[in-house]
Parts: sequence; C-alpha cells; structure tokens
Amino acid sequence: MAEKAILAGMRFAADAGFDKSMREMKALAEAAGMEVADTFVQDGSAVNPGTYIGSGKIQEIRAAAEMEQANVILFNNTLTPMQMKNLVDALDREIIDRTALILRIFAERAGTREARLQVESANLQYMLPRLAGLHKELGRQGGASGALSNKGAGETRIELDRRRIEHRIAALRGELEVVERERMTQRKRRNASGIPLVALVGYTNAGKSTILNRMLDAYGTEEDKKVLEQDMLFATLDTTVRSIRPDGGRRPFLLSDTVGFISNLPTTLVKAFRSTLDEVKYADILCIVSDVSDPEYREDLKITVDTLKEIGAGEIPRIYVFNKADAAGLSFRGGWFDVNVQGITAEDGRLTMSAKNPDDISRLVDLIENKVNAGRTECTLLIPYTEGRVLTDLMHSSDVKVKEYTAEGTLVHGFLRREDRERYSRFEH
Repeated sequence: MAEKAILAGMRFAADAGFDKSMREMKALAEAAGMEVADTFVQDGSAVNPGTYIGSGKIQEIRAAAEMEQANVILFNNTLTPMQMKNLVDALDREIIDRTALILRIFAERAGTREARLQVESANLQYMLPRLAGLHKELGRQGGASGALSNKGAGETRIELDRRRIEHRIAALRGELEVVERERMTQRKRRNASGIPLVALVGYTNAGKSTILNRMLDAYGTEEDKKVLEQDMLFATLDTTVRSIRPDGGRRPFLLSDTVGFISNLPTTLVKAFRSTLDEVKYADILCIVSDVSDPEYREDLKITVDTLKEIGAGEIPRIYVFNKADAAGLSFRGGWFDVNVQGITAEDGRLTMSAKNPDDISRLVDLIENKVNAGRTECTLLIPYTEGRVLTDLMHSSDVKVKEYTAEGTLVHGFLRREDRERYSRFEH
C-alpha cells in the first residue's frame, strides 16, 4: 500500500512554470511509491523565512494530514534548514522537500557502484546543514549525572553526527576520484578506437531508454543488455553505453543513455553527478530527445539546453529528436513534422519520430551517420609498407578500409578526422 502524503507549494505571480512543477512533484512522489492525498497552494509575493508558508496554511495542512492519515508532507521547493526544523515542529510529520524527494528516488534507483557513491555523497551534503531539523532530539548535551552533570559536558550528539558526515563525505570524494580516473581511462580507449560516441540526452521520461533499446533490437546482438524503460520520472539513473552496428554500409557508433534532466535539479546532485554528466561533454554528437506529446515540451527543451551549457556541453554538434509523435496524435509523413522551436539552427539535425516505429529508428541512424561524417573528410591514402604503424593507427582511429594492395603500398579509402588528414596528407593518393 502506497504511503500517503500531502503536497504543498508556494505560487508567485510571475511563476509561469508553477503548475508544471507541481505536476512533476506529484509524479516524483508516485515514482517514490507515495500517494498524494491532497494538495495545498499558497499564493504570495515572498516565502515565510521561518516556515516557508503561513501559519494559517500550516493549520490547514495539519488538519488534512490527520484526516487523510498522511505521515509525509511534501514541499515543492528546497527548504532551508530553519524552515525544515520549524515545519517538523509545527506539523509533527516527516517533511520532504523537492531536493530530498529526488535524492530518495536516486538512492532507490542507483545500480552501479559509482551512482551509489554519488547519491550517498549528495545525500550527506544535503543532510549536513539540516541535522537539527532531521534529528532535533540530537541537540541535547551528554555527560554525567548528579553533581558532575554540568562539568565537561563534551560534544553534542549533533556535533558528533556532523563530524562523522564530514569524514564520510571526504572518504566518498576519494573513492569517486578513483572511479573518475577509471572513467577517464575508458574515455581514452574509446577516443583511440575512432568509434564515434553519440549521447542521448534530454528531459526525464522523454523516451531516451526506449530509443536505445529499439536500436539494440535493430542493430545489436542477443548479448547486448537492454536498459530499463518505464513510464516514470528517473527510470534510468546510471549512464549506459552500448555498441550500435547499423546495416547498409553505415558506420558503427557507441550510444550512451544518460540520466534525465528536470527543472530545479538539486545543486548537490549536479555536483555529485559531475563525473557522470561529464560523459556528455566528450560525446561527438548529442541526440537531444524531447517528448513532443507534452504540451510544455518547449520549456523542457529549454531546461535541457540550459543544463547542457551549465555542464560545458553547449557547443557539441546535435540532433533534435522530437519523440512520441504517435502519442501526440501528429499527422506527419515520412517521420517528419514541422516542429517550430526557437534556437534550432540550419546546422542542427532534427527528426520527429516515434521510438516504436522501426523506420523512424533507421531515419535517426541516417541522421547520426550524416552528422558524424560532417566532421570528417573523405579521401584515399597510399601507405608504404615501411609505414606499417601509420596504417595501424588509421585503422584504429578512423573509418578507413583497405581498397587494394599495390606494389607501392596499401591503398586505403574512407573518412578521416580533419586532424588525421592533415597529419597524413603526404600519403594522399
């Protein structure tokens, strides 16, 4: 049976995204296994610095919680430590703000060692300034009883907890640095292989995992493990990389599925997941996936683009993928529909599609092929037999194939990165 919760939010006159944010908060609660029994909204121009909402609204929420037998009060914003403590006192219920709810979901979904370390680090950083509100009973002084009770009382339990948390955060930082070095080694191997890396990015629940799985259906092998695809926020948390081997002479590439973005993504999570999000920075192409069936997909797309800029991935070549066209009821031919989105340039690829349609998956692979080759030049090289190392490097770092073995050397043809063509220009044939 789902745990019952009451949802509360503060609406400001200029906050056009409030309704969407509240719907997201309800969906987040459902993803965490909760049932929102009632919702309260307070209109105002500023938050109450002590309790976030006013005393009258607090009484309404407490009465509703008692009637609905709800043990949790959700707040659609990040509360300050003081607000958290005062609300716990006033409502006598567990208080969970937006950041804590997302952290709870991430903790439940983290599958890899790296993700678990990242989530634990973010959780501890969130808890550290809120110890008084989360464990108000820990603030009492310890010490001996009787005549010695006021002498050498020592540290409070809350101070001991703070010290333990700080030590654990430092230890986690060290473990994550080791994981990051391993990730950098993997990146170097991928770069040396010359196989392009394509990253699926976008708002949570836009269909990224479905696209990856349908590509594996069409161009993978039975050994390729699929990722979880589910109609809920943050169904996928760990970054997954799979090899895609298209037919029809199209070149293979690596496809990564990344954690989805959301409005007001907690800063602690962005910091903790920096190394995972950095994977996006090293992609050759970004496929920015949007759920075109969502009436507010343009706002979701803006949040995605802004997040990409924030993590340093704003200049990577991109393809805009407007997914779930079937759910949107769009009438389009050949997998295309004129979606008018400000900011998309002529250089950007774009496709309106349904991940359920194999033809659309093939069209997306075509777009990826064209975008990958846009950064490479086609040429023919004659490599002397005495330059065997050059041939080996080219076969590993570029999309080239042996065309002929001649008396002068090996004739190869294919697509080279610009820097490779300049480096080996003396062998052009």
